[in-house]
Amino acid sequence: MRLLRRLPTPGTAPGALPVPDAIKVPTRLTMITYGADTYQQFVADSPDELPDPPTDQFWWLDIEGHDVATIATVAERLALHPLLVEDVVNVGQRPKVEAYGETIFFVVEHFVLEGDDEPLQRDQVSLVVMPTGVLSVRERRDPLFDPVRRRLEGGRPRIRGGGPGYLAYALIDVLVDHLFAILQRIGDSIEDIEEPMLAEPSQEQLNTAYRIKRNVLMLRKSAWPLRDMISTTIRDEDGIFSDETRLYLRDAADHASHAIDIIETYREMLSSLTDLYMSSVSNRMNEVMKVLTIIATIFIPLSFIAGLYGMNFDPQVSPLNMPELGWYWGYPAALLVMLGVAGGLLAYFRRKGWL
Repeated sequence: MRLLRRLPTPGTAPGALPVPDAIKVPTRLTMITYGADTYQQFVADSPDELPDPPTDQFWWLDIEGHDVATIATVAERLALHPLLVEDVVNVGQRPKVEAYGETIFFVVEHFVLEGDDEPLQRDQVSLVVMPTGVLSVRERRDPLFDPVRRRLEGGRPRIRGGGPGYLAYALIDVLVDHLFAILQRIGDSIEDIEEPMLAEPSQEQLNTAYRIKRNVLMLRKSAWPLRDMISTTIRDEDGIFSDETRLYLRDAADHASHAIDIIETYREMLSSLTDLYMSSVSNRMNEVMKVLTIIATIFIPLSFIAGLYGMNFDPQVSPLNMPELGWYWGYPAALLVMLGVAGGLLAYFRRKGWL
């Protein structure tokens, strides 16, 4: 789980890219060109195997796999701003939107949850929206954007005719919807530990709650700037997002707000479960201490009696030196006195409500 963004070496010039790794990262490039009645798809492992983006059609270039050399080659062909390319390469940034002339740059985070209480894996998704097309860069290969690709291939008129602005909205909407899938799994995990923790809390349940809470805090850190990013896009006037597309962006912003509400609710629930565990442990400790205190209180007078008769006074020297030591029933009488004292104390504690 990455908490810090990948940063360049201190003193590096703005826009400078890191040195590509000696081992090439496996990448897959998918170029889709489309119009109202046309659709073509090209898949390659290198930018040199793809055609140049067309000027008479809309296009979408999706890069899966974070290879610096590949990103640099594509950025040069598209004439992207160096600062934009630097943000694409140096992953781990918070969601944001920036304008570079006619190009709009989005950073959105994509989360992967392998196990229900495992640490979240966070990937950066970069979207570069241009007047005629969209460039998306992802850190890993996955089927995240397959639904959007199928809608383009199926000839849906809204996405085919909406231009790059609507395509960018569709990609952002997929990422927002995927956030709800993660939240659903987290909610199920909270329910799985909530009832057992109410009945019989354990340290393992507390550890699970802490792991889930860490994931929730990471989602919270991403969801707030995500909503601000979408709201900023709605307010800004540009030629890429039409008025109709802004209506759909407003719906995505509402979904982001809903996700934030769920995240805040989960955060409160996890904090309450932690407090419940601490309270249960404290109550259990108080019950144990109460029982031990009662036992110790009962044995205090019994120890006094036993200690009293443990004194080595010779009754033959003086008739006042423990004459009961010479009685025939002296020992049973001492035991009965001890039992009577213990019983009397138990009856007194019960009448006071301490038992």
